[in-house]
Amino acid sequence: MKHRSRISFPASVKIRVNQWPNSLGALAAGLLILFFCVILLSHDPLIFWNDDYELSVVPVFADVARSWAEGYWPILSPYSWVCGNLAGEFQYGTFSVFVNAAVVLIWKFPLTFPQQAAALSITHLFVLAIGAFLLARDRRFSIPLSIFVALVASLNGWIICWGATDWFGALGAFTWLPWAWWGAERALDRRRTKWRFLWPAPFVYLLVTGGFPYTVLMLLLLTAWLSAKSLVETRNVFSIFPMLFGVALGFGLSAPAWLAILDLVHGSARELQPASAHWQWLVPPAALPGLILPSWTVNWTDFSSRNLTHAATELACGLAAPAALIAGFVWHGRMLVRRMKWELILLLIVLLLSMIPTAGLFRWSFRWLPFFHLVLAICAADALQMKPQPTTAATASLALVVVTAIAMSIFRTGGAYAFPLTWILLALAGIWAVAEFVFGRDAALRRPGHRSAMTLPVDWLLPCVTFLALLATYLCIAPNGGVPKYNFSQELLKPSPLDPQRLYLSIYPWAELNYRVEKKPQPVGQIVRPGSTSMWAGLHFINGYSPIRPAGVAREFAATIHGEINPTMGEYLLNYQAGEGGELALLGVDGIVVAPEMNVAPQPASEWEMVISTDEGLVFHRRGASFARVRSVTSIDSRPNEQIAFAKVSQINDSRNFVEADVDVPGGDRPALLTFSRPYFRGYEARLGNQKLAVTSYRGLFPIVEIPAGARARLILTYRPHWLIWGTAVAVMCAFVMVVGFVATNCRRK
Repeated sequence: MKHRSRISFPASVKIRVNQWPNSLGALAAGLLILFFCVILLSHDPLIFWNDDYELSVVPVFADVARSWAEGYWPILSPYSWVCGNLAGEFQYGTFSVFVNAAVVLIWKFPLTFPQQAAALSITHLFVLAIGAFLLARDRRFSIPLSIFVALVASLNGWIICWGATDWFGALGAFTWLPWAWWGAERALDRRRTKWRFLWPAPFVYLLVTGGFPYTVLMLLLLTAWLSAKSLVETRNVFSIFPMLFGVALGFGLSAPAWLAILDLVHGSARELQPASAHWQWLVPPAALPGLILPSWTVNWTDFSSRNLTHAATELACGLAAPAALIAGFVWHGRMLVRRMKWELILLLIVLLLSMIPTAGLFRWSFRWLPFFHLVLAICAADALQMKPQPTTAATASLALVVVTAIAMSIFRTGGAYAFPLTWILLALAGIWAVAEFVFGRDAALRRPGHRSAMTLPVDWLLPCVTFLALLATYLCIAPNGGVPKYNFSQELLKPSPLDPQRLYLSIYPWAELNYRVEKKPQPVGQIVRPGSTSMWAGLHFINGYSPIRPAGVAREFAATIHGEINPTMGEYLLNYQAGEGGELALLGVDGIVVAPEMNVAPQPASEWEMVISTDEGLVFHRRGASFARVRSVTSIDSRPNEQIAFAKVSQINDSRNFVEADVDVPGGDRPALLTFSRPYFRGYEARLGNQKLAVTSYRGLFPIVEIPAGARARLILTYRPHWLIWGTAVAVMCAFVMVVGFVATNCRRK
């Protein structure tokens, strides 16, 4: 019986691995993404400036940068009630070190709004490409194949059309999924040290705090898949413990983020979303040819549950990935299934999830597509690693483009973008086939093991074709997915003509229908401040962009996601609740903005005066001085028949996360009642000197504190919810474990 010899090394000998190819390759992948984005920006400087980026992301991050400059953690924002709890919104990455660092750094430069959006997206695409490259290299892919994986992961249709140009939270979280996958596989590698569980933890933390619940689901699915794969292959239940512990450690580090959204989503308007939302934006089976030709146009169900014709740009993956995988099945079908059965299972599961309805608080299943593209790229690279016959992948791509184009002509699914994209991709596939035939045949004629400069172009054809195919796609098809654009000028940084000392309620029609550039090409928003745009200038508004809408005012006023107040509710508030003792006065609203389309004015007229009249809207101010942020009231309808004293309130310090004021209550047996002009969230605490006081709310709208008779002290109202206290404690403990692990690892190496 023959025994394979094994070379052993003394324990003191350290085997060094040259990391320069990986480092340089990762940097090259990131720079290639940067170059790609520069080309897109030269073609359209506003390519990253769409919809949510305009109404929500950039104005909120302007306030985040302002908060850090003032020395405060941006948990709350004083400039919006509907979007007042930034931590509870989750999508703004409140607890992500990377997101906050990027925002602070980018906002140091004198950039315009579109440039800030572009810088934010490109930074994350750069890091995403590096993570995908390292994941591919750890799977023993060549550098060209690893760059191919990075290109597909970072520039696929869904990431560019939605994550990088609209829903920043999706990009902010998905950026770290390849990194988390890379770390999890290293934690499963038994050849590494016992401290290998540290690998996935920081990336899981960055993923969870990135701000997209769907990516957290992707991570959980990936963890379950890696666990099942390891258990079957090793038949050892202990093999998955390092990975599971590392993932749990990452969730512990991000505890404040996910505890915040779990707390704030309870009782929020998000829980009341209609069942029809679960059937919107599913990937229709008829759209799958879009993997080859993104101009393939069929019916998709949009945000309004309407079946509209839509080009399959979200499925764009650079032509080469599906062609390579199909070629692998043609030439090495059985071997490919044996070698890649686990990856193929994951690929099919993710594709199925993108095509079926969602459940619970989740909606729009096509959000699984970036994960699908990442797995597809890995499967395609693995198939090419098996060395198929020369010209196989190129021939498959050419055949697929021809067949899909013929089918497009027969079924009339070409849509508005079939020309010239189809011809460009056809020419690109043809050039690829010819080039691979020339260089591939030369390589095949050489003796085994020989490698020369003549074979190098074959390796690099795949990333080149992918790069050019994706570039052609986005130059031919507008990558904003049909979402609205708004003409918001830099003048929105100025508060004028509004008053920063007043709290405004803005009544305006649906922004995406009335203020998009097709409807109003001129600059808009200086008066009505749609969405969260009030944060740019530090203006206090009830309105705000919020998918969660945790504040009671969002439910009470029937606020929509984009910040509009329901028109019927707006008319009711201005006609019946704008008087001296009305609900708006209790909230502290002393300014009203009304768009001309609404044709309503606050009543009674004696209480209000019109101070501004423009084509965009009318501005009314309550007569007299603006309201104080902390007020003593002697009566309130939520506590009828109570004898309430009037307290003297002075020296008010209304900060982001707390309020301070000197309170002087007359002696006797009647307590005072203080109302705070800020949105109420569970977790406020009040102290009068050393005495702790109970904090209640008026119908969930704003905090109320009862002050004992005869009290004279400094009152402090602080936002310290349980999720923040416990989440921070868990994060600190996990960080301590991380530090101990890193120190122990370094000591062992020394």
